[in-house]
Amino acid sequence: MAAAPTKVVTGKVRLSYAHLFEPYSSFENQPAKYSTTILIPKSDVATIKAIKAAQATALEEGKSKKFGGSIPKNWKNTLHDGDEDADLEKNPEYAGHYYMAISNNQKPGIVDSNVQPILDATEVYSGCYARVSMNAYPFNAQGSKGVSFGLNHVQKLADGEPFGGSAGKAENDFDAVSYEDDDLL
Repeated sequence: MAAAPTKVVTGKVRLSYAHLFEPYSSFENQPAKYSTTILIPKSDVATIKAIKAAQATALEEGKSKKFGGSIPKNWKNTLHDGDEDADLEKNPEYAGHYYMAISNNQKPGIVDSNVQPILDATEVYSGCYARVSMNAYPFNAQGSKGVSFGLNHVQKLADGEPFGGSAGKAENDFDAVSYEDDDLL
């Protein structure tokens, strides 16, 4: 069965602002969602091409469903150029990348490189490398018309330097101790 023309499975991307195990909202009056921002290397031509093709399909679908019969001239694109649109002082890792925020009300499936479920939330974090499955959809909300992407699933590929000053894992800071070790008590 062929994939939907609006579905994209990325190449190797980096996760930023990852909220994949618990829904999150930056604003008090917005509903919490499972979300992440993906950083796509500008060298990943195949992923960028797939995203643009899915956007074109979603725009066509939106003509009759969301846009009143025609594609908006200045539609909102949720794919951004990190070198031009990001605050590189705050997020230097966005340099050399495209980025986009994706979310869903439903919890995504999260698997490792062997397609085994990841249940430990500390394993998937802002800074790790992954592939992401997502779907493009047209939107028309509060006067804004465009294409966004809904988060489907995440496959963690590799660890990376955590973003945002993460303290890391507790098991990396400590050795096992017994109660008889008086030097520690």
